Amino acid sequence: MSPRLKSLSGRDVIRSLTSLGFAVVRTRGSHSTLVRISPRDGQRHVLTVPLHKEIAPGTLRAIHRQALRFVSAEDLRAHFFHD
Repeated sequence: MSPRLKSLSGRDVIRSLTSLGFAVVRTRGSHSTLVRISPRDGQRHVLTVPLHKEIAPGTLRAIHRQALRFVSAEDLRAHFFHD
């Protein structure tokens, strides 16, 4: 059985990602762009997060999948899934 996604707002996701090293670089309309500079090779890692009161499960899963390219699964799990 796969773990259940939490119900998160855009601000909740941004709070979680900033604790993992991302920083908000701009907000336009209802979306924020977060950037993280890789400590290994200096590459920019960019994610876009909608500022909705509740992010749809498919969108939240997509944000999680994109963040997995930059952050370990163990670090992300507590922020996106129920225990």
